[in-house]
Amino acid sequence: MTDVVQITLQEAAAGEKWGKALFTPAGNGFQIHLNANDALRTVQKAARSLDSLGLTQVQLSGANWTLPLQWAFYQGYCSAKKQAGVGFCGDAATVTQLKQLERCYSWAKDIVNQTPDQLYPQALAQQAAAFISSVAAPGTVSQKILLDDALLADGWYGLHAVGRGSDRKPAMLVLDYNPQGDEAAPVAAALVGKGITFDSGGYSIKATESMLSMKCDMGGAATVTAALALAILQGLNKRVQLILCCAENLISGNAYKLGDIIRYKNGTTVEIVNTDAEGRLVLADGLMCAAESGAGLIIDAATLTGAAMVAVGGEYNALFALDKALAQKALAYAGQQQELTWQLPLEPWHQHQCPSPFADTANSKPVKGGGAGGASNAAGFLSRFVPNEGKGWLHFDLAAAYNSSGNAYWAAGATGLGIRTISATLLGEI
Repeated sequence: MTDVVQITLQEAAAGEKWGKALFTPAGNGFQIHLNANDALRTVQKAARSLDSLGLTQVQLSGANWTLPLQWAFYQGYCSAKKQAGVGFCGDAATVTQLKQLERCYSWAKDIVNQTPDQLYPQALAQQAAAFISSVAAPGTVSQKILLDDALLADGWYGLHAVGRGSDRKPAMLVLDYNPQGDEAAPVAAALVGKGITFDSGGYSIKATESMLSMKCDMGGAATVTAALALAILQGLNKRVQLILCCAENLISGNAYKLGDIIRYKNGTTVEIVNTDAEGRLVLADGLMCAAESGAGLIIDAATLTGAAMVAVGGEYNALFALDKALAQKALAYAGQQQELTWQLPLEPWHQHQCPSPFADTANSKPVKGGGAGGASNAAGFLSRFVPNEGKGWLHFDLAAAYNSSGNAYWAAGATGLGIRTISATLLGEI
């Protein structure tokens, strides 16, 4: 039987000195020394250090554990090899909320951390649908998965082009969560996720060190799926669609090429100048599918650009919106959920920052990383495919979704950052 190690939390008393120690032994466990000026990061860092001791089961105990502090501990303690092992404390409502978070984040982290051999486009769509069905009431979820040539029949040419080079064909999941069971009920919101299960870069091939972590390029799909699941567990009672655009971006004789032109369902033509700027190509189809639903709120999430990571680092997600009032609300939700999020520039003229002499636009600039303003230009590309001149649309570029290596606060692998923000926005705005 595994011994359960007790973890308590203690603020320094007047005159008490612990030096730089994050924690000290106490009774049958450890006592974390809380820095009140940076409480969440203090606890997360201590949890990461405690995990390095090889502890397999811990119980948080004592009066000082708030819900945010317990969640910070969980995020620091867990790793790709261990998504459980934390016993929460507090009243029943607090423990229930933490268990809901654990369930959704564990699913998202596990699926992002799967190998690209395990997780291919159709499998991602199937696993996401199964997870939503597992948390929703019976009879409230319906779905369809469009595979390979069925995408062409429905006009989803961007997703098909990106994924056709792989033997494991592209897929689009369109899932309908309808808690009232009323087929006439309006779709209140649509969530769109980038689901590139492996990204070689295509003919614009990535270097080995960049390609190694590209199993994480379906992090947007995992994030919006887990966000919807969390909202359902927390009482979502409006109709919501989940749209996942799933593909492998590989090289073959049938892969899409530099210089190809894709004509989208809305008539927009796009010249391919970088096959490694594939995420925006598949999201364009997802956003048009969301628009067809009539949803007043459209949120997409993607591990879209390295430029966003350069701009905000690995601790923040980047937010883009033409609807400035909605962006401010989303930032407020992110603050309430303690998920660092920063708004980057997006204006209507960003649509025109990647000109093409052969098409309405190129999918990037033909320079490394997309050039200056690359993340904003990618968001501008997406804005061509949303309704109502961007009113009601949010785009999250998930710079903080994955760590290629561990650090003092996070284990290597998926973080789940963005799930709580998108779930809270969904619940708050519909």
